Amino acid sequence: MAPGNDPDNVGAETQNDSASHREGGLALRKLIVTEPIEGQRPGTSGLRKKVAVFRQANYLENFVQSIFDCLPDRQGSTLVVGGDGRFYNRQAIQVILKMAAANGFAKVLVGQGGILSTPAASCVIRKRGAFGGVVLSASHNPGGPDNDFGIKYNGTNGGPAPEQLTEAMFARSREIREYAISDAADIDLDQIGMQSMDAMAVEVIDSIADYAALMETLFDFGAIKALLSSGSFRICFDAMHAVTGPYAKAILEGILGAPAGTVMNGVPLEDFGGGHPDPNLVYAHDLVEIVYGPDAPDFG
Repeated sequence: MAPGNDPDNVGAETQNDSASHREGGLALRKLIVTEPIEGQRPGTSGLRKKVAVFRQANYLENFVQSIFDCLPDRQGSTLVVGGDGRFYNRQAIQVILKMAAANGFAKVLVGQGGILSTPAASCVIRKRGAFGGVVLSASHNPGGPDNDFGIKYNGTNGGPAPEQLTEAMFARSREIREYAISDAADIDLDQIGMQSMDAMAVEVIDSIADYAALMETLFDFGAIKALLSSGSFRICFDAMHAVTGPYAKAILEGILGAPAGTVMNGVPLEDFGGGHPDPNLVYAHDLVEIVYGPDAPDFG
């Protein structure tokens, strides 16, 4: 029986000709024997489970390989990777980078600090002409070690994978027997610029710049800046310690001239500060109190 078909060898390494050996100090490309894991059916919003599920042995790796196996034209292409900053975001990105290197991608664009909102990832995919992107997000679901995590694939048009593709990924996850991964060192996600992982280039990009530039083509930034810097119109934006914080601070306070402090809870936290980043009357109660309180802003 071949190693890839032996359930008793789950987690063992297999050889892949010369690619499985170190040469000239290069990292090792490994094929890891695995077996299907139930419940990996993604929807248009991707695969969402508890963090503990994703941290099971081979769970994330199986699903990422299932994605890559459904992209036959991936060789030599560019992939975008980033997420909403929730717990397990950084660790998952390192796994995805190593698997991308072992699966033939030529380059990966990753948001600084692992941060890329879903709209920003879509923007980067289209602006940079990428093949697609892996986005790590569970939307408004709470974050933290005991809460939720998610992963989805967006296509060349920046939009979510169509049902035909997500169903193909699910089918692949039910028959997978091995995944490819590099044993290269982790990438420094906080340093903007070019790095390398095996033969693959990794560019850590400004998470905000491309998205802000796109917004400026859609909205009259000059008119908005005149309003926000006039002193006669005040706003308050509660980012709820989620991924929108850096974007709001850069655009509202930085580009559009709103006073410092306009954006509250603007630093993304792995557990969203213990909150639930769903902007409704229940979870955005701090903002509601400000808007209905004394000296309320004009808009919140």
